[in-house]
Amino acid sequence: QVQLAESGGGLVQAGGSLRLSCAVSGRSTSTYGIGWFRQAPGKEREFVGGIRWSDGITYYTDSVKGRFTISRDNAKSTVYLQMSSLKPEDTAIYYCAARRYWGVAGPLPSADFESRGQGTQVTVSS
Repeated sequence: QVQLAESGGGLVQAGGSLRLSCAVSGRSTSTYGIGWFRQAPGKEREFVGGIRWSDGITYYTDSVKGRFTISRDNAKSTVYLQMSSLKPEDTAIYYCAARRYWGVAGPLPSADFESRGQGTQVTVSS
């Protein structure tokens, strides 16, 4: 299994941008897909998007498509979630999660992932 650690959360005004990082360690990442999830207070955890480490293929849920971008840095073993045009409804704890051999062709529930980070809080003020 891999270990994941998110960072980069904080408070931002609506319309602003924020970049989250997910540092991955423990084993080779080439066979993994990394997903991003978020959970707002009183709501279920929501799939945001994911990236296939081997070739950078990405997938996004409709609510963030065009505003969020997922990328990875092989040298740093880090996945990024660049968030732009943020809205108050984007406020949540954001988690990254890893699943081996995930094709990243569509969303998966978080329970299907092998490892998950501790999360980082993102708050968007109106």
